[in-house]
Amino acid sequence: MTVLIKRIFIFSLFAVLLTTLNSCGIYSFTGADTGNAETISIDYFQNYAPLAQPTLSQNFTETLRDKFIAQTNLNLVERNADLRITGSVTGYDTRPVAIQGNETAALNRLTITINVTYTNTLEQEKSFEKSFSRFADFESSVSLSSVQDQLEEEIGDQLAQDIFNESVINW
Repeated sequence: MTVLIKRIFIFSLFAVLLTTLNSCGIYSFTGADTGNAETISIDYFQNYAPLAQPTLSQNFTETLRDKFIAQTNLNLVERNADLRITGSVTGYDTRPVAIQGNETAALNRLTITINVTYTNTLEQEKSFEKSFSRFADFESSVSLSSVQDQLEEEIGDQLAQDIFNESVINW
């Protein structure tokens, strides 16, 4: 019985230690380094791509906000934040890929491009402006409209991860 009690005690101590390190900002399981920043603002991403669905901007903005809230200890605020992200959807393109012998495409590719401005008010040297682009392929036998929501979600998750990595992951 004493071995079981020792194991429970050691496990509890280890859990408390990890929680303390994570909550103090000393260590993050995501690898995020927010420095001394306490707040972040992520503005609505305007849609300037001619063919994108009207809901893409809202969905992507929410995905990006959720990423930062879930994986950092930053508080999301409207303005005057330590870290600021603004941007827009600048590209939304579908092209055939994997051309077959009969000159038809086996796959089509949806590509979404996002332009991002990241401002770190506490450490200006970490600020940047950059375009991020990701794509997903789908069967040419299905229409874009039938897979559009799923592809946009998949690409949006990848773009949000890219922006997160570029702004607060320092590997």
